[in-house]
Amino acid sequence: MPTYQYEAMDNTGLEVKDSIDAPTEAEAQTMIKEKGFFVTKIVEQGRGKKKKNKKQTQQKKQAPRRRGGGGFSIGGVPNKKLCTFTRQFSTLQDAGLPVLRSLRILEGQSKPGPLKSSLIGVIEDIESGSTLSEAMSKQPKAFDNLYVNMVKAGEASGALEIILQRLAEFKERAQTLKRKVKGAMIYPCAVITVATLIVGFIMYYIIPKFKKIFADFGTELPAITEMLITISDWVVNYFYLIPAIPFALWLFVKIVRKNKTGAYVVDKISLKIPLLGSILSKSTVARTCRTLGTLIASGVPILEAIIIARDTAGNAVFARAFDQIYSAIREGESMAVPLRETRICDDMVVNMVDVGEETGALDNMLYKVADTYDEEVSILVDALISLLEPLMVVILVVIVGFIVIALFMPLIKLLNDLS
Repeated sequence: MPTYQYEAMDNTGLEVKDSIDAPTEAEAQTMIKEKGFFVTKIVEQGRGKKKKNKKQTQQKKQAPRRRGGGGFSIGGVPNKKLCTFTRQFSTLQDAGLPVLRSLRILEGQSKPGPLKSSLIGVIEDIESGSTLSEAMSKQPKAFDNLYVNMVKAGEASGALEIILQRLAEFKERAQTLKRKVKGAMIYPCAVITVATLIVGFIMYYIIPKFKKIFADFGTELPAITEMLITISDWVVNYFYLIPAIPFALWLFVKIVRKNKTGAYVVDKISLKIPLLGSILSKSTVARTCRTLGTLIASGVPILEAIIIARDTAGNAVFARAFDQIYSAIREGESMAVPLRETRICDDMVVNMVDVGEETGALDNMLYKVADTYDEEVSILVDALISLLEPLMVVILVVIVGFIVIALFMPLIKLLNDLS
């Protein structure tokens, strides 16, 4: 019977290191939890050396066989395709098909692209003796750390189909929220684009004609009309800067985010923006909590789960907070204490995490937090759209009113002079 070395925390937050005999890693984790401990790391004794020697022997005996048909691919796998693949893979595994046969079926029905190329690579590595998680880890275009670690946990527990179902549900919910946010922003973006084009047309073609009329009659122009003509002259002379300025701003932010300090400053500022910052913050909390809950429920050790959640947060402020949480847990503290100190979420989240650690149901509590925050994000997005519509109307009225007044004031004066 294998022996597992583990690190865990008791109810007081003290670190415990010990070993336990169990048939599988999943049963070992269950036995440790029954003792009242929270597992942070678990490794089978001698497993790493045996696996390495076995792999080296296989590589000496047989060179990997390469299959054609994958083709060259650029870019990563779209989330929508990965969600569909995960759901289909889960269904095939639930039906009892072997992993290799399931992958061949899915690879056969995939269209040429990054996913098909990645699946061919996974099939080749499995045929060469690698496990599914090891093969997927070599295809980062399709399978990130979250995906690989959950599959690894599913292999260790012997419940791969259940893990794939959780993974499919996780990705589908994340995709649904992302799609809703993008869909909600289509209308405001379309209105802003059309309004910009109309105002640009007026400035480029209409205002210069009025400028010529005023110059021919020698009319003395009021200050507001002079301002409008100055703006029109700038648009005519430097129209190419109108699309260049937002592109340059976007490029500048991208370059700044390449640096850790710059990324932290940009993300910190974005979280302070009224309403939009709240949406970004709550959506990140929802995503990271769902990620952590899914990983912990799948049997991934807490420290590895925190690292994966940090990498998938997509926000430097949250990434730095997860580094602090990771260091605190390694020193023997519970997760709730450093989470409260980072102040990246509300007290409600901290209290639910605290209760989850005390009751041993941390994954369920994290799921509830994610569900709650998903609903709040949906409400905030609706509120943002409701706020943007009247705000855009007011801005357009102000712009059109400014143009009309600036043009009609000298026209009225001109008519009075002629009469």
